[in-house]
Amino acid sequence: MILEARGVSKSFGKLTALENVDLHVEEGEIFGIAGPNGAGKSTLFNVISGYYPPSSGRISFNGHDITRLRSHQVCHRGLARTFQIPKTFPTMTVYDNIRVGSTFGSSKKHSIDETIDFLNLRDQATMVASNLDLYTTKLVMLAAALATDCRLLMLDEPLAGLSVVEINDFLKVVRKVREERHITIMMIEHLLDTLVDVSDRMMILHNGGVIYTGEPEKIRQDQKVIEVYLGEKEDNLDS
Repeated sequence: MILEARGVSKSFGKLTALENVDLHVEEGEIFGIAGPNGAGKSTLFNVISGYYPPSSGRISFNGHDITRLRSHQVCHRGLARTFQIPKTFPTMTVYDNIRVGSTFGSSKKHSIDETIDFLNLRDQATMVASNLDLYTTKLVMLAAALATDCRLLMLDEPLAGLSVVEINDFLKVVRKVREERHITIMMIEHLLDTLVDVSDRMMILHNGGVIYTGEPEKIRQDQKVIEVYLGEKEDNLDS
């Protein structure tokens, strides 16, 4: 187990965004997270990565308590993330964006140039980030995260806004990161069929709470998921 959360809750005033969330992620797996809008998915990522402190509960990563660590401290421990809205330094080159990520690395095992070649960004290395298309921008954000030499990578809706071809290409990259870099991956995604296909295990959130954790293939047979997430009757799921 590389990541564990026990009883994690997060409130913003009277609004409860997460309520008593338990999860564990095994080293080397792709762990998918889905749920309706407002379910608490991104808030969970924000709490795990140290952007928000939890209101209650405990988070451990690689055997160490990271519950109260700040984002940069969590990153130095080997946990990196991307964002739902791609974030780069728009006036800097692709190379320099990745170089910024490398400054948060734990061991500098992989060089900037190795990361660029790993994601086939050599032709774009000297381009200014503001001139990139959406797909390449997402790759640069991913590259900056990989340059931290992370052990666990959290991807927040990485497929949003991509074409079908780009989605398939990005999923190949995700699998390559896991298989060749041996990095554990947590991935939030609204494309349920795609997430089922790429994940080893999945969790479904609803109203800040966990309603399902288990094998992806069994999600469509889970009555609670059918009722609150898919919004369909059981006999219509295969139509």
